[in-house]
Amino acid sequence: MSASVARVFARRLHASSYRRALAQFNMPAMSPTMTEGGIASWKKKEGETFAAGDVLLEIETDKATIDVEAQDDGILAKIIVNDGAKGVKVGAPIAIVGEEGDDLSKAADMAKAAEAPEPPKKEEKAPEPPKSEAPPPSESKSAPPKTESKADLPAGDRIFASPIAKKIALEKGIPLAKVKGSGPEGRILREDVEKFKPEAAASAPAGVSGGAPAASPEEYTDTPLSNMRRVIGQRLLQSKVEVPHYYLTVDINMDKVLKLREVFNKTLAEKDKGAKLSVNDFVVKAVGCALADVPEANSAFFGDYIRTYKKADISVAVATPTGLITPIIKDVGGKGLATISAEAKSLAKKARDGKLQPQEYQGGTFTISNLGMFDISHFTAIINPPQSCILAVGSTQPTLVPAPEEERGFKTANVMKVTLSSDHRTVDGAIGARWLSAFKGYLENPLTFML
Repeated sequence: MSASVARVFARRLHASSYRRALAQFNMPAMSPTMTEGGIASWKKKEGETFAAGDVLLEIETDKATIDVEAQDDGILAKIIVNDGAKGVKVGAPIAIVGEEGDDLSKAADMAKAAEAPEPPKKEEKAPEPPKSEAPPPSESKSAPPKTESKADLPAGDRIFASPIAKKIALEKGIPLAKVKGSGPEGRILREDVEKFKPEAAASAPAGVSGGAPAASPEEYTDTPLSNMRRVIGQRLLQSKVEVPHYYLTVDINMDKVLKLREVFNKTLAEKDKGAKLSVNDFVVKAVGCALADVPEANSAFFGDYIRTYKKADISVAVATPTGLITPIIKDVGGKGLATISAEAKSLAKKARDGKLQPQEYQGGTFTISNLGMFDISHFTAIINPPQSCILAVGSTQPTLVPAPEEERGFKTANVMKVTLSSDHRTVDGAIGARWLSAFKGYLENPLTFML
């Protein structure tokens, strides 16, 4: 997302924050579909002034890290949600801001008020059962009454805590039932969770199995889920559960592609030393051509209808330090190999640097996942809904194949194995087979790209 677009979203939510005395600065939506995000880092410190256009903080979405700029001059009076926080809901207060001359001493109280939850609604008590005149036989009259401590709350009892306290407790694995609240009516505040010191964990009884294996902290490393990894897990699980996948695999003779690539790269080297075509560039172009021949595969499922796209916007899976992301090469059918190659390299670099803009990874009509560079010969990929198809591309390997009839015997060919995963709700097996046949034809006769 461009800085100007980010400013538009920030302005819609927070314009008033900069034009009055101390006020809340809420978590902005950095895209129309964003519901929560993380605070990557604050670029201003508490008490520090900022000018219009200054970057206040970096927000981590499920796909990228985006700068949030100030719309006017002001002061960052108090930070409510610190660096590294995850799962912050859009619209939740994350800071207190003010203007020159404001009384900043009230900022701390405003921050606490922003953290405090709304007073709980009074629940109607269920009618008490009639009291029995005599105690149950199993209960002794002389038995002392049982006392319940907050640490041993029965299941179902509500624990009152501020949203930020709940979030921190969830991230650190702290049971709120064991935290003593210092807020009104015993509410648990952020400071209570941060100061909490857990008791030594009791060892499991001998012979009891299940759960995580017993180990000391020196024997493992726990890595909190990033927003990106959390979203990847949610979407792929949903896809695998809800989308009826089926798979088609085909072998493709890549001899002509490799020869043509060699010729092209020699020519490109003379004109531009940095330009070089990859096998994946030919794959992307062949996908676009095949989608033009079999447009039913260039579709998406939307519940009550199927949408068939007129252009091939190809999502190409790129591995990054924080997870997989699929930047989009748009309108592949209308571009040449050199243009596709340049865009693919540029998008991949931006993806690894976390600098992709939302319009560069949101959407797409068909996805390619290529693990050939890791010497993976064959695999299947999970569909990226609402798209109907994803192509899993393996490595190109020397393979013994039958020679032409006039030559007899066998010969060695460079063969690449690809597997198409399709959504059976939109793409029937026959359509998937037709698409793979067209794709195979383009790669085995790559000069057809030029026609």
